[in-house]
Amino acid sequence: MQLTEEKIRELTLKAIEELGQNASAESIKLAVEKSIGTQDVLHELPKIETKSEGKVILTSFGLNHPGIVAGVTTALGEANCDITDLSQKLMGDFYTMIVVIDISNSSKNLTELQNDLNVTAEKLKIKIYLQNEDLFRQMHRV
Repeated sequence: MQLTEEKIRELTLKAIEELGQNASAESIKLAVEKSIGTQDVLHELPKIETKSEGKVILTSFGLNHPGIVAGVTTALGEANCDITDLSQKLMGDFYTMIVVIDISNSSKNLTELQNDLNVTAEKLKIKIYLQNEDLFRQMHRV
């Protein structure tokens, strides 16, 4: 069977109709796999590219302590992100950091990267936020 997005949509709608309103995502998936005839056929579908492109603005702040810059830049490096600019300011016990990142070479999209950085932020007891550069520019134009 040639699997197209339209065919999978058709099979999914048919499964939902047959299973009724109480169908779970798992039961729908099993019904679609059963109608296709094999459990592993979905790996044959073409991959949808989720790679993000462009620049992202990372803002971070919290109580200052050793290892913050190292922790954040390590997470970015592991995601194959390129740091194009970094600014840090210490104000007494507090720090702020703004990083401009090119994520074109990363296999992770913005959401996946934010999830990874949330783990880093929790370990470091800081806050980290990501925004697409275009959105950031639009929000801050005069």
